[in-house]
Amino acid sequence: MSDMSGNSPLYKKAYVFFSSPISKDLVGHIKRDISILSRIAALREMNLEYFCIDSQGFSTDHEMALEQLFGEHNENSRDYEVCLNTMASRLATVFASLKEFPVVRFRAARSAMDATTTTTFRDLIPTKFAAALWDCLVKYRSTVPKFPQTETCDLLIVERSIDQIAPVIHEWTYDAMCHDLLNMEGNKYVYEITTQSGKMEKKEVLLEEHDPVWSELRDLHFGDASMRLHDKMSQFGSKNKAAQIRLGRDGNELSTRDMQKMVQALPQYSDQLDKLSLHVDIAAKLNQKIKEQGLSDIGHLEQDLVFGDAGAKELINMLKTKEDMTAENKLRLLMIYAAIHPEKIDGVKSLQWTQLARLSSEDMNAVKNMEYIGAPISKKQSGGFSLKFGTHKKKHGIRKERNQDEEAWQLSRFYPMIEELIESLHNGELSKEEYPCMNEPSSTFQSNGTNGASVRSTNSLVHSVRTSKPASTWARPRHSDDGYSSDSTLRHAASDPMILGKRIYVFIIGGVTRSELRVAHKLTRKLKREVVLGSTSVDDPHQFITKLKLLNAFADLSLDDLEI
Repeated sequence: MSDMSGNSPLYKKAYVFFSSPISKDLVGHIKRDISILSRIAALREMNLEYFCIDSQGFSTDHEMALEQLFGEHNENSRDYEVCLNTMASRLATVFASLKEFPVVRFRAARSAMDATTTTTFRDLIPTKFAAALWDCLVKYRSTVPKFPQTETCDLLIVERSIDQIAPVIHEWTYDAMCHDLLNMEGNKYVYEITTQSGKMEKKEVLLEEHDPVWSELRDLHFGDASMRLHDKMSQFGSKNKAAQIRLGRDGNELSTRDMQKMVQALPQYSDQLDKLSLHVDIAAKLNQKIKEQGLSDIGHLEQDLVFGDAGAKELINMLKTKEDMTAENKLRLLMIYAAIHPEKIDGVKSLQWTQLARLSSEDMNAVKNMEYIGAPISKKQSGGFSLKFGTHKKKHGIRKERNQDEEAWQLSRFYPMIEELIESLHNGELSKEEYPCMNEPSSTFQSNGTNGASVRSTNSLVHSVRTSKPASTWARPRHSDDGYSSDSTLRHAASDPMILGKRIYVFIIGGVTRSELRVAHKLTRKLKREVVLGSTSVDDPHQFITKLKLLNAFADLSLDDLEI
């Protein structure tokens, strides 16, 4: 306010936009200063208390939500209540800004399905969060201009215990591997390039949707992405006249027209080559990481454990024979095993696994703390335990095989559990006992979104998180196959899906993974409904393990205090 008050303001007019609701006291304070009031050209609440991850994902920026909500010492704590209420108010701004009013469904406490189960404060997190969110939505419905009065979309609220494996398993899609293996800072990737003078210099790029190659490759299995990248480079070299000349592949004399087109194509050629070279560099580094860490063997065992094709015997054998395995990869294997066989990690068994894997007690703390997100590790079991096993092998997995196109690649069997939940919600098959509604939908609302096409076409108030392509063609670049066009190689292979139904929003309390973001993209195409995925944070495996270690730590510790 000091910039605009007095006789000599810094600016002639002020346009003030608040990302969150402002108090009446603050509005009154502004109104009382007459000199400021006359200079305010605009004053608005924007309801934008969230960060976009991509066109179908967002975060409420609660990096400590896992600790503050699921931590051992946080029952009835101030952090617990503040985190829940802040999350609710921030999620509500998503619907306020997009002018959406959802049917709110949430995961019920386990005691709602099983009376013999004791309800813990962690079990009630989705219930309390849904109630707090509903209070915010009811307020918006009566205060936000043009806010819908009837339901326009579905919202499903769950927490991290729905899938304890997705955050730690090695995902073999391009996006997930980049964030898992390349030590990226957010979406920023740093690599070295050779300048025209022959010097090496570092270059920073953002792996985001403005890069058409990234958008095309991100959800593909790494093997498929590598093949497609190779094809793009081959196509680029064969079709782009400037590239042929630069690479010395065209020995014919140049016509005047060729020279003119070459000069016109050179800036475009440089841009194309930079984009393709970036992803060639990334693919080479990922291949190197796979070989150095022996990730192919580890990945096979991980997925065999998940689908019940391997057990303790195979895990013990790998821990004994693969002596060069990193501590983090050992830990991730044990966490997957603990999610499937929690009873085989408790007590003395935990010590045996620690000695076998040669992990520190701090590392094993992450395994034990999986109990706080739903793995009943401390459940007492009768009988002894030995690292020697008999010949009888029982298939015990927590995933059922799904018939998917991606299964052409062996390491693409794994899928996040959120995929099944979203499909069940779309098909109207989601249990109302396990996932009750905060608000019963009106008679005109169809959960499967079959009447959503008319809503989308007539309701101009509903804005998309996605960047929609314009109906007209005047702003689109002209496509050419003469080898000179800048977008002939980088053009998207698939167009945006035809969105027919109401949106499905899913909010995961405790962090979301790259594999779950991929599900949102995949099911949007499959269901013809835009799936938008939100969470408290986006975590790669390293970040998630570090957060798990904090769940039984004292309150004065932070993420910076623990490293793997």
